Amino acid sequence: MDSVTTSLKTTSSLLHPLRYLSHSVTVKSFSRLPVPYKRCRFDSIKVSRRGGVVVVKSAVDNVSLLDSLPSVNGKTELVASLKLKLLSSVSGLNRGLAATEDDLQKADTAAKELEDAGGLVDLSADIDKLQGRWKLIYSSAFSSRTLGGSRPGPPTGRLLPITLGQVFQRIDVVSNDFDNIVELQLGAPWPIPPLEVTATLAHKFELIGSAKVKITFQKTTVKTTGNLAQLPPLDIPQLPEALRPQSNTGSGDFEVTYVDADTRITRGDRGELRVFVIA
Repeated sequence: MDSVTTSLKTTSSLLHPLRYLSHSVTVKSFSRLPVPYKRCRFDSIKVSRRGGVVVVKSAVDNVSLLDSLPSVNGKTELVASLKLKLLSSVSGLNRGLAATEDDLQKADTAAKELEDAGGLVDLSADIDKLQGRWKLIYSSAFSSRTLGGSRPGPPTGRLLPITLGQVFQRIDVVSNDFDNIVELQLGAPWPIPPLEVTATLAHKFELIGSAKVKITFQKTTVKTTGNLAQLPPLDIPQLPEALRPQSNTGSGDFEVTYVDADTRITRGDRGELRVFVIA
C-alpha cells in the first residue's frame, strides 16, 4: 500500500512493520521498507500527514532520518540501512558526552560504512548541500567531557558549572556565514536559578578542496534566554592575534565525508567525528 488514506485502524496495521523503529522516518511505501527498519524499537510514535506523505516520529530524539523513501532497492536501500545503523549507534550517548571507548569505536565504524556507501563528496559541484541549520547529534570529541572537545575547553556535565544543551550549525552558502550555536546552562549558587544562554560563534567559511571546509572565527555573541531573555545580546570580539593561545588560532578545517538532504558527517582536523541532521 503506497498511501494511508483510511481510518486509524488501517494506519495502525500499516505501521506494524515499524513498531521497533527508534528514530523518525518519512515513508511513502511501507511495503518496500528495508529489513533493518524492522529491528529497532519504538518507545512511542506519532503519525501525521505532510503533503500526502505519512510521517512517523519517535519520542526518543524526534530526528527525521529520511525526507522520503521513493524507492528502496540497490544503493538506496543500502544507504538507508546504514544511516539507520549510524543513528542507532549514537542514540542515547548525549551527543557523545556519555560515550565509552566501545561506543566511540561502534560510531566510527558505522560512519565509515556510510561514508564508503555514499562515495566521495564533491562540494565544488554542489555547495548548496551545506545550506541550512544542522543539529549536532554526535561528536566523538565530547567524550573528553569538555566543551572544547579535542581542544581545551571548560568542563561540562550535570554536576559541573556548565551544562551543554543543543548544538547547531547554521550555514549560509551565499554569504559564507558559518555559525556554531551552543545552548548552555550556567550554574549559580543556591537559591539563584541557573543562567540559560545561547552562544553564537560566528565564522566565515571557504571551500579549500572538493570536500574540505576552512572556517575563520569572527566573534562570539552571547544571548540570555529563559527568564532573562529581555536582556540585549553581548558581542565578544576575537582577541588580537598576538594575544591568542596557540591552541586557539581562530580558524580550523574539516572534511565533509558524507552529506545528503538530511544527514551530514564531518571529520575534523584533530580526528573529530561529527554527525548532524537537518534541523
